[in-house]
Amino acid sequence: MWDTFVKQAKNATFLFYRDFMDYHQDRFRDASVMVFKEDQVVAVLPANSEGSRVFSHKGLTYGGLLVEPKLKFKSILKCFRKVLEYYANEGFRDLELKIIPNIYNKYPSDELLYVMRIMNAELLRRDMLSVVQLNTPLTYSKDRKDGVKRAKKAGLTIKADDIFDTFWNDILMPNLESKHGAKPVHSLEEIKLLKKRFPENIFQFNVYDNQKIVAGTTIFVTDRVAHSQYISADDSKNKTGSLDFLHDFLLKGVFREKAYFDFGISNENNGLNVNSGLQYWKEGFGARAVVQDFYRVSISNHKKLDAILI
Repeated sequence: MWDTFVKQAKNATFLFYRDFMDYHQDRFRDASVMVFKEDQVVAVLPANSEGSRVFSHKGLTYGGLLVEPKLKFKSILKCFRKVLEYYANEGFRDLELKIIPNIYNKYPSDELLYVMRIMNAELLRRDMLSVVQLNTPLTYSKDRKDGVKRAKKAGLTIKADDIFDTFWNDILMPNLESKHGAKPVHSLEEIKLLKKRFPENIFQFNVYDNQKIVAGTTIFVTDRVAHSQYISADDSKNKTGSLDFLHDFLLKGVFREKAYFDFGISNENNGLNVNSGLQYWKEGFGARAVVQDFYRVSISNHKKLDAILI
C-alpha cells in the first residue's frame, strides 16, 4: 500500500519506497504515518523519531508530506494537521522537515513551505544545490571545455560498468578520508544492495586511463532529475580533465532528456559556507542555484492552521 501510493504521489521519488528507506532500518526508529480518506491513502510522511522529536526521515536526502496529485491546498492542510495531531497524541513535541527541492516534484508542491511561516517554524538550515537545466543549458566555461579536450587528448574512456568496488575502494573512500576525515553516507555493501533493489535508478560511471580507474560518479536517477550522489577522482583530475570529460558525457549524452542534472551541494558548516572551488567547477557546466530548506516546527502549533483559510 505504501509503495503503491509513493509511485503516484506528486512529490515523491524512489527514495521513499520501503526497500530504500529500510536498507538502514537498524539505525532509525521508524515513525512514518499514512493519511486515509475512507479506505484510500491520500498522503504519507516518511519519518523517524528520537526522543520527543520526529524527523522527516534523517536517512533520506529530502522528505516532507507526500500527497496525491489531485489533492488541493485545503485538503493538504487537513492532512498535515492530522499528521501533527497524531504525533501530539503520541507525545512528540517537535517535527523537523527537510523539504524536497522543487526540481524533483512532478507537479508544483510548495504547500508546506507556505505553511512553515504560518506555524512559526524555525529555519534550521538552507543548502544550495547546483543544478543544470538540461532543456535550455547554459554554455560551458572555458575551463570546462579545456578539461574535456585534455581528457580526449589523453585517451581517457568512460564506462557505464556499475563497478562500485573499485570506485569505492580506490577513489571515493581514500579521498573522503584524506580530505575530510569522513566516509561515504552509503557503505560499499549498502550501495550494492540498493543497486540490486533499484537497478533502473542507480548507476555507476567510471573513467579509465587504459585499465586504471581515475574518476567516477554514482548517479541516482528519478523521473525528472539525474543526481550525482558521489563524485570523486584521483590526483590527476586537473591535469587530465577526467571529471570534466565524465560530466560532459552525462550532460550531453546519457541524461540529455532529463529536465535537470543535480550536482548536489557545495555547502559546509551546516549550510553557512560554500566551497568556492567546488562551486566554481559546477557552475562551469552551467549549473545554477536551487535551495533546500530545513525546518523545525512545534507540533502544538498545528492549531494555527485553522486560521489560514478565510
